[in-house]
Amino acid sequence: MWETSARLLRLLSLLQTPRDWTGADLAQRLEVDVRTVRRDIQKLRDLGYPVNATAGAAGYRLGAGTKLPPLLLDDEEAVAVAVGLRTAASGTVAGIEETSLRALAKLEQVLPSRVRHRVNLLHSVTVTVPAAGPTVDPNVLTVVAAACRGHERLRFDYHNHGGTTSVRDTEPHRLVHTGRRWYLVGWDTDRRDWRTYRVDRIRPRVPTGPRFAPRQAPDVDLAGYLARGVSTAAYRYQARITLHTPAETAAERFPPTVGVVEVVDENTCLLRTGSNSLDEIAVYVALSGFRFRVHEPSELVARIRDLAARLTAAVE
Repeated sequence: MWETSARLLRLLSLLQTPRDWTGADLAQRLEVDVRTVRRDIQKLRDLGYPVNATAGAAGYRLGAGTKLPPLLLDDEEAVAVAVGLRTAASGTVAGIEETSLRALAKLEQVLPSRVRHRVNLLHSVTVTVPAAGPTVDPNVLTVVAAACRGHERLRFDYHNHGGTTSVRDTEPHRLVHTGRRWYLVGWDTDRRDWRTYRVDRIRPRVPTGPRFAPRQAPDVDLAGYLARGVSTAAYRYQARITLHTPAETAAERFPPTVGVVEVVDENTCLLRTGSNSLDEIAVYVALSGFRFRVHEPSELVARIRDLAARLTAAVE
């Protein structure tokens, strides 16, 4: 009896992975014959778990059901989930902190001592800096994500940086998360062009609109597309600057929301950034500590020459 119960848990663990399992594959993993696998599959179904048989190769997959199956994790998966929950507890989604801590408490209660020790060790030497800035309503994230997945038009009130509110009608494509901000990339039906919206400034109008045929994405690299959009294209001045440092080092100083770093060679990279203030670009790049050369705009070149002269005169 105990052997059968352990085998059922192992079978349920295998079926939770996102793939189709043939009876022969399951039999090999469980070290039993195919007939035993069929009997165990039926036992899981009798317990209420929807094990679906896929067409063709007589494969099996665990479907969505009315009850949550036991969550079976190995040691590494358990540590990853615990760390993820702690991170979410100080994240950028409003209201998720308490939920994450409740889930973490349930997980730590059932962790083996060896795994709990690893999780607590990491927590004891880690200090988390709370995320700054506005948070995103999880209900808004859910509505936007559902519209992206269902290819449904989405109308929403959008509050821009200046505080002006407008109604946008979009064909939502993807959510992009930078670590600090959530963005929606979508086709604006009124402007007939791709646009990027900060999700914390979106107030959806429900129900969502009719379904649409998905368009080809504006860029294969959506992360790079968003980085260019929020760090350069939206500003009055768009700068192109060579930095005399490896791209990996520059990327630590200039996150994607500040500028796009492109590799030139192993010791040089190109920074594309933007701002409405020439002084902001000049000071930010100068304080990075890297040697650099400004290519454009010409206004920035003139401004840096003026600042250099004034700074030199101040110490003579």
